[in-house]
Amino acid sequence: MTDIVIKTHDITKKYQRSCAVKNIGINVKTGDIYGLVGKNGAGKTTLLKIISGLTVPSSGTLELFGQTSGKGLSKARKRTGCIIEMPSFFPYLSVEKNLEYYRIQRGIAGKKCIHEALELVGLSDTGNKKYRDFSLGMKQRLGLALSLMGSPDLLILDEPINGLDPVGIAQFRELLKRLNKERGITIIISSHILGELSQVATTYGFIDKGVLLEENTAVKIEEKCRQYISLTVDDTGKAAVILENKMGCSEYEVLNNNLIKVYQFIDRSDVLAQTLVSNGVRVFSLIQEGTGLESYFIKMIGGSQND
Repeated sequence: MTDIVIKTHDITKKYQRSCAVKNIGINVKTGDIYGLVGKNGAGKTTLLKIISGLTVPSSGTLELFGQTSGKGLSKARKRTGCIIEMPSFFPYLSVEKNLEYYRIQRGIAGKKCIHEALELVGLSDTGNKKYRDFSLGMKQRLGLALSLMGSPDLLILDEPINGLDPVGIAQFRELLKRLNKERGITIIISSHILGELSQVATTYGFIDKGVLLEENTAVKIEEKCRQYISLTVDDTGKAAVILENKMGCSEYEVLNNNLIKVYQFIDRSDVLAQTLVSNGVRVFSLIQEGTGLESYFIKMIGGSQND
């Protein structure tokens, strides 16, 4: 049975008259890169703050590394690193001196952890360059280095790529994948930039207005979002033979009402139609269907993602 790193049951957080999250239950398994998807203000940050211990839920239970008691959760959180909000670094200090301050503050033994963390995030060659002179991408990586100093088994990251340029986003993305693969670190990461999240996430939790709409693996979500060509023909049997023997197509489905779904040749629908027609199959309609992750989410919440 796969270990569960994070499990929430009916987690709710109320602020006076508003409810930031309501009855949320998520399951983050060991080795996951769990993408928490939602618009700004959907409740992502509140949930991550509850998991990391920065705020307490109004009701519901949290299980972290199998621990549920207050004492147990405190112990479990020592196995986590998080970036909920950008840490306050000293602008006139170098990266190493900034991390040294936090190492002493957190009671982490030995300076080796500083050098290892900086090496992991690609900041080991910054020398005496001061934090104030860092680019946004370098500042984000330093924040990640801080979260890695205690050799965590779990990383909690809230919108870590906000404001980064395309190069910075790509570097951060590859770093997360490497930490997950090489270090075995489980990651829960929130974002509203779905195109980037789709390149790293192994599991998704879709949240809107404080409510979890769906939780599913990336494989199953991709199946739902997969693009295909919908063909209506006069003879599905004959069309299937042509698809396989003439076009080498193996990814298709024959459905009722003379309908075939073809998952190949998405960008060559004209060739597909021409081959079928030239081999005696009448094509009544040809429509490209399916959706991307962003469209899937927008459809799920019933409106524009930027509303």
